[in-house]
Amino acid sequence: MRIAFISDIHGNFTALQAVLNDIKLQNIDEIICLGDTVSLGPQPREVLETLRELNCVIIKGNHDSAILDPEEAEKFEITEHLIPDLYWCREKLTKEDLDFIESFKSTHEVNLPNGVNILCFHGSPLSPTDIIQATTPPEVLDKYFEGQQATVFIGGHSHIQMYRRHGDKLILNSGSVGNSFMFAFSPGNAPRLLPWAEYTIISQNENYLDVDLRRVYFDTEKLMELVIASGIPSAEWWLQQY
Repeated sequence: MRIAFISDIHGNFTALQAVLNDIKLQNIDEIICLGDTVSLGPQPREVLETLRELNCVIIKGNHDSAILDPEEAEKFEITEHLIPDLYWCREKLTKEDLDFIESFKSTHEVNLPNGVNILCFHGSPLSPTDIIQATTPPEVLDKYFEGQQATVFIGGHSHIQMYRRHGDKLILNSGSVGNSFMFAFSPGNAPRLLPWAEYTIISQNENYLDVDLRRVYFDTEKLMELVIASGIPSAEWWLQQY
């Protein structure tokens, strides 16, 4: 069994295409999306149409919730200067698109052989706005995973790939397809992006469990051309990245 986990696409269809092209070469049985699908990037419709065609499980991220209710963006911890992008993105979507986003799940569990249970979420099993990092204190992890029976936990939201063991639990972050951060986000500091897309493959073959944190380079010049043509409010920020 081989499962590909993609997350935090953020309307970057150019990066998503590169990742999906790589996935086609990896003998994947299933794709799971961990949320934050369409906001911030120049091609939200293309991303959503592709996810619909994939017919995969999709987790609802905090940006997905904010697209559905931009008036409550602060509740979903959307930085103030990004709110215009939410409205720009929402204007590009149809009612059917918004209904599709509304159907996304809060968590999803996958049961593999040998007692391996994977719990999928966006931020943490408790909230899509929680951030789990390599430096998150163990007592905070205990709170996030209290009562959970899974042995492997995988989320997104931080935009930084992670492989961390906590007791008998394996905690993973699949990284970001569309916005791979150079450094962990800190309030008041605009993130810098890396010129690649990230995703993760978990595979189990008999008694072996394998985790592959993958990096896929994509055409950043093409992305910049799309950003300029789109008129997206955050265009200047995008153009500073690559």
